[in-house]
Amino acid sequence: MDIQATENALIAQGPSSSGAGQSQLAESSDVRAVIISLSGEIFTIDLKSVREVFVVESITPVPGMPSGLVGVTNLRGTVIPLLDLRPMFGLNAERALQYAVVVKHGKQQIGILVDRTPEIHAIAKDQFLPAPVGRWEVAVPFVSIVVKLEDRLRGVLETSVLLSHFERTS
Repeated sequence: MDIQATENALIAQGPSSSGAGQSQLAESSDVRAVIISLSGEIFTIDLKSVREVFVVESITPVPGMPSGLVGVTNLRGTVIPLLDLRPMFGLNAERALQYAVVVKHGKQQIGILVDRTPEIHAIAKDQFLPAPVGRWEVAVPFVSIVVKLEDRLRGVLETSVLLSHFERTS
């Protein structure tokens, strides 16, 4: 799926501001999720938290930013902080990432850098499982549940926890 098609899909299929979309989700047996790739590892983000996807044209470093925040970019007049999760997850971070997924929680938003254009999937609620406790919890603090996709367990990024963490460290 090309970037324009993904952007159109995210805008067209995003949550409505009325409560109607939320009641449909509660009645539905599927959850709509954005599938992202970080150094070949797959993670999911609830579509309700995603504002848009865009090609990162430039990154301006900002001194004193918390670890993981690589800088900011201008998205149609809005300054968006950019987050590279790969070092935090122990993944190879040698290659620059071309795309960002803007996630939101309340008034906060941040761009998560990703390998390729994300995909949107409907995931059955019975595919979600609690994340294993112990080492996983420490290594990936923003993942509290996993989902079974393509016969593998994939982490579900908790955007509210992620944004709260960076709000505290900035």
